[in-house]
Amino acid sequence: MHHVRTGTDKLYSEYLDKLINVSLAKEIKYLPPTPPLKGMTLMEIERKFTIRQLPANLDDYECLHMEQGYLCTAPVVRVRRENDTYYLTYKGKGLLAREEANLPLTKESYDHLIKKADGIIIKKDRYLIPLANPQFDIEQLKKSGMDTIPDSLKLKIELDLFQTPAGLIMAEIEFPSVELATAFLMPDWFLEDVTNNPAYHNSNMSRA
Repeated sequence: MHHVRTGTDKLYSEYLDKLINVSLAKEIKYLPPTPPLKGMTLMEIERKFTIRQLPANLDDYECLHMEQGYLCTAPVVRVRRENDTYYLTYKGKGLLAREEANLPLTKESYDHLIKKADGIIIKKDRYLIPLANPQFDIEQLKKSGMDTIPDSLKLKIELDLFQTPAGLIMAEIEFPSVELATAFLMPDWFLEDVTNNPAYHNSNMSRA
């Protein structure tokens, strides 16, 4: 995942306040300890797309089986199971870019907290597809002060096939900078950029 450290403790304070506001104080023994979040806020820079057609060789790629529920959606407090890994995520405001912090959970904590989630529990399979030769609008990059694409750049498509909500298919790509994200040109098998459409954010889907 591409994240940028912000070096701010603002999210830490918001996290503590939100736990109180959503009446989770009595669940404190199931929550991850707060100190690891302090000073560890990251910036998630991500674009979202709908899909025209699936890759023919989908089974060749790594697949993660995911389940997630939302304890709060404004701001986002989410618990997720990813195969046999469990964690709580707190996200700030934003569509293309927003602050994010992930904290580990035990299976016991996850099993308890998922029962507290509001709305539907989202279930999906995520295929991790390396993106070879990503294309960018070079003129747009130059306007933002970037003359070349970093040689170290490695992007990955996170292709989500949802069981809940049923039938939805989406792709997400994370970027190391806003400049690269906005200049990215989607592959032919993508259909529409829905990054700025709140309806395609999982937290809002959970409330449908």
